[in-house]
Amino acid sequence: MTLLPLLGRGLLAGGAAGLLSGAFSWVFAEPVLDRAVALEAARRATEGTPESAEVFSRSTQHAGLLFGTTVTGLAFGVLFAVVYAVLQRRRPEDRPWSLSLRLAGAAFLAVEFLPFLRYPGNPPGVGVPATVSERVNSWLAAIAISIVFVTAAWQLAGYLRRRGVPDPARQLAVAGTVVAGLIVLFLLPENPDPVTAPATLVWQFRLLSLASLGLLWTALGTGFGLLGEHARSVVHRAHAGLAQS
Repeated sequence: MTLLPLLGRGLLAGGAAGLLSGAFSWVFAEPVLDRAVALEAARRATEGTPESAEVFSRSTQHAGLLFGTTVTGLAFGVLFAVVYAVLQRRRPEDRPWSLSLRLAGAAFLAVEFLPFLRYPGNPPGVGVPATVSERVNSWLAAIAISIVFVTAAWQLAGYLRRRGVPDPARQLAVAGTVVAGLIVLFLLPENPDPVTAPATLVWQFRLLSLASLGLLWTALGTGFGLLGEHARSVVHRAHAGLAQS
């Protein structure tokens, strides 16, 4: 299959996934974020710290959330389609459904879950402006390291499969590669800012944020796979019709 139909499939699945993820965050995560903002405002008032000017109101930010997650989903959908095209050329016998789900799972592991284990996200009020650059660089380094190790695990799985290595040994080797990547992640610097917000609030925010991202990748992989299976069935029916004529 050429790249253009795959890009269209990625845009459609990615846009829908981003919209779904944004709706989830709007319903479940935004109330937690509102509480975090209120606590930060109360802390500033107690300390006598002047509040920074609010560029956008919370209601505007809520509306912008859906737009932002949809755009993110579209971008991820394009990248997903490109990587899928490369993998499909290497293993054309793979069904779109299974390949799409495996790729979505690997992407979530590399881009979201492993970096989350090292640097879980924090709500507003955690962190100071002076450390923003340091925190962003550490987080980007964590994503880069995770992508390298998850890609290595994917390549290792294919190599061992071609060599006829039994499933238990192959799966343990892949898991070991991912664990090695996680160990390397914990060699990165610690988060420089203390977490002063209530632990319950912080972990609600973190887990809901992770769930939102998990929903995005699950929906992207599922939608892309279903569209691929539909396209595959259309092609097969067309070939069958030509064979009968």
